[in-house]
Amino acid sequence: MPVRGPIIDVACRRLPARVAPGLAIGLVLALGVSPASADGPKRVNYSRDIRPILSNTCYKCHGPDEKQRKAGLRLDTKAGAYGKLESGDIAIVPGSSAKSAVWQRLTSKDPDVRMPPADSGKTISPEQIDLIKRWIDEGAEFHGHWSFLPPKHAAAPLVKHPELARNPIDRFILARLDEEGLAPSPPADKATLIRRVTLDLTGLPPTLEAVDRFLGDQSPNAYEKVVDRLLDSPQYGEQMTRYWLDAARYGDTHGMHLDNERSIWPYRDWLIHSFNANQPFDRFTLEQLAGDLLPNPTLDQRVATGFCRCNVTTGEGGAIDEEFYCRYAEDRVATTGTVFLGLTLGCCVCHDHKFDPVTQRDFYQLFGYFGSLTERAMDGNALLPPPAISLGPPKDEQKIKQLKSEIETLETTIKDKLAQCGEKQTSAELSASLKDWESAAIKDSSGLPKAVRRVLAIAPEKRISRHKRALRDYFLRYVFNGTRATFDPLNAKLDNARKQLVAEQISIPSTLVMQDMPKPRDIFVLVRGAYDRKGDKVEPNVPAAIGPHLPKDAPKNRLSLAAWIVDPRNPLTARVTVNRFWQQYFGTGIVKTAEDFGAQGEWPTHPELLDWLATEFVESGWNVKRIQRLIVTSVTYRQSSHISPELVQRDSENRLLARGPRFRLDAEAVRDTALSVSGLLCDKLGGRSVKPYQPPGLWEAIGYTSSNTAHFVKDKGDDLYRRSMYTFWKRTSPPPALITFDAPSREECTVRRSRTNTPLQALVLMNDEQYVEAARHLASRMIHHGGSTPTERIVFAFRLATSRTPTADEIAVFTRLYDEQRAAYAKNAEAAKKLIRVGDSPPDTTVDPRELAAWSLVANVILNLDETVTKG
Repeated sequence: MPVRGPIIDVACRRLPARVAPGLAIGLVLALGVSPASADGPKRVNYSRDIRPILSNTCYKCHGPDEKQRKAGLRLDTKAGAYGKLESGDIAIVPGSSAKSAVWQRLTSKDPDVRMPPADSGKTISPEQIDLIKRWIDEGAEFHGHWSFLPPKHAAAPLVKHPELARNPIDRFILARLDEEGLAPSPPADKATLIRRVTLDLTGLPPTLEAVDRFLGDQSPNAYEKVVDRLLDSPQYGEQMTRYWLDAARYGDTHGMHLDNERSIWPYRDWLIHSFNANQPFDRFTLEQLAGDLLPNPTLDQRVATGFCRCNVTTGEGGAIDEEFYCRYAEDRVATTGTVFLGLTLGCCVCHDHKFDPVTQRDFYQLFGYFGSLTERAMDGNALLPPPAISLGPPKDEQKIKQLKSEIETLETTIKDKLAQCGEKQTSAELSASLKDWESAAIKDSSGLPKAVRRVLAIAPEKRISRHKRALRDYFLRYVFNGTRATFDPLNAKLDNARKQLVAEQISIPSTLVMQDMPKPRDIFVLVRGAYDRKGDKVEPNVPAAIGPHLPKDAPKNRLSLAAWIVDPRNPLTARVTVNRFWQQYFGTGIVKTAEDFGAQGEWPTHPELLDWLATEFVESGWNVKRIQRLIVTSVTYRQSSHISPELVQRDSENRLLARGPRFRLDAEAVRDTALSVSGLLCDKLGGRSVKPYQPPGLWEAIGYTSSNTAHFVKDKGDDLYRRSMYTFWKRTSPPPALITFDAPSREECTVRRSRTNTPLQALVLMNDEQYVEAARHLASRMIHHGGSTPTERIVFAFRLATSRTPTADEIAVFTRLYDEQRAAYAKNAEAAKKLIRVGDSPPDTTVDPRELAAWSLVANVILNLDETVTKG
């Protein structure tokens, strides 16, 4: 099929195409484990064994970056490695390590000759040197980096025990286990399995009713029925969206300077509805990158482009427009590269990529797709910096116009009066006061705007007129007693008008979108990434070394870029996407470095499986739910997660998947589990972000008083108990209950979270207001619905939290805890009353406070169990 076909068809079609088998898999990918001879070791594989060594050790001086290349040697290409050096030697002679200059330099006894040089900071082990020798002697086979070659839809391999496989995924996993001499684990018990899959597909634990229904269903497809029910639930879309919000770097504030609120939550709602509707992933991608450029775009398609407006922005006085236009476009290129291509394109802002075949010119060609938006660089820290769209009519359009006019008038008045004050700057009192304030501010600039702090950091003799004017204006407007009578009322009126405008605007469902200028800006390569050092002029285009080329007549806009990204022949997009799906379920992707599929990324543990999943994804019409179903119905996923001492030694990270997944829940799922188990959870779908409990003073410590997020005011009622994905995300002070459990700041794109284990996490679970209140409500559930005896109540709560029945020993521990706490509170009724008053919700007045307090501490321990906050 000609190149034009997939690109233009994908961009303009209304319905998802169904790609014919084989269209995207024309070439065989030479990767994976090479066959072993009967009496010798496996052949060395270039992509798996050699490229990572060369990339880490040699590419800095002998790689893709022409400006950094030394001795005329390029080791990342076959032509470069086989060619003659400036010395006349040949770097690599296939079949003869002895004749190869690379081998000679690696093993030289002369420190001036030996590579890598001692001062390079790089080392190479004897084992790695031996691997390079074997590779050369075996013929020094070269082929492109595995992820840049088309994936192969290989047949599932033959395995020793095919009866253990339910779908092709299992056969790929079993084949590797056979090779390693390992056996898979037995199936997880049904209670564990339903909890695992419910948490994975919805982010919430299963109800007792769901658990009991599954335990009682003896039909052969009982589990598949559970999976299908979960995939059809509204909570599935919320769970999938939660992962995507990290990638999209979603936040409810601008992220810099005042860090005011901005309205982009309708984009989050669009994501939820898209995942629930199982929108094909190619269409999902097109609409986020270029929904506004589709023929006759719908309101939803324009809302989808919020993906490109989620970046950190500023309205800081004194900032330079051109600089921030560049910063925003660079962020969008880097984010697009990470999310859809798994490439670290940000490396190319200043120079050619050191390890991957992406040049600085390639970067600025991609930059061209995002460099001509109608947005203002200085967005005023407004709620809706244009371009933005309303999803409904304003309640009082006339009042909004009036407030905008008032704000504009006040800003002009303040500017004029500052200019008038500047003409009277000969005042000795003003000059002396300005000097004194400046000296004090240099010593302690905390609380001052960032723009003022920047100027103060510049030596006085190096300040230009713009710097001096910024200091003077701030001093006159906010500090100098001689002008406070003039500016204080104006500042107060302006702040009040802005707050009123925000209050009016926030009542209208509105969101930020993308829109291009009628005439695009000229785009240049920026020398060392400096906005004011323009190099060669470039046109929008895609990297020449990756994927299909764009047709010459393709429009130079984001729609062409998006179509290229989801072109079935693009070798990266499907691989990167299914790898992150795999990461959701098993904790680690088939490629561990989910953000980097380049030469510095990790080699896939199961390359043939990754390619099978990628091509299956494309051939299914980019059907997201189908891939999720394949993964969670596999035997691999359904294994017990119990680990033997042998497996700890052989595969502590479970990369070979000889057992089921087991790891701590993500931050949102930890909190949502507590809310769900306690009965507090509000299951409202979508809507504006909410402000649940958080410790006092956090926003105040970092916020400017003029910011509309300077002071945290928690919400009331159901909004305190919404799912964590709806928590208001202030970028300069992210939600502490989530950050403590390793949620990212969302200042930049994140596709792989860290997972730590700290004492602070335990302190949050034990003492945070949200968790103590949840424990009280769980205690009420135990008393009213758990039965009449301590044992019955303990079993009820334990099953709610873990889905399994506790053992006799576990019941005994909790019974003893209850007896101890009941006796303690019998002697201290005030302590009991104090405990049950924690949180906004009123205590249960139908239960003796001492009894409720005792059961609340039992419930608190249950919510603190490792098993409660772990998926396994």
